[in-house]
Amino acid sequence: MNDMAKVFLEGGPDDLSERIVPTPSPGPDVKIRLRGGYEHFRPTSRHTDTSEGRLPVYEWWERTEIAE
Repeated sequence: MNDMAKVFLEGGPDDLSERIVPTPSPGPDVKIRLRGGYEHFRPTSRHTDTSEGRLPVYEWWERTEIAE
């Protein structure tokens, strides 16, 4: 495991390829670009054990479309 802090993403689309991602900066939410939009995840008070150690859980809460 490298020194970069990471979080675990819960919920959202089944085809989201990565569930362990770098900690967001500068804001608290994680925004993942997928299929012409963004999947938004926000922090919870929970943690989960993963192959990369115990990580904070961020849960999916909305999808926004990218303006064309």
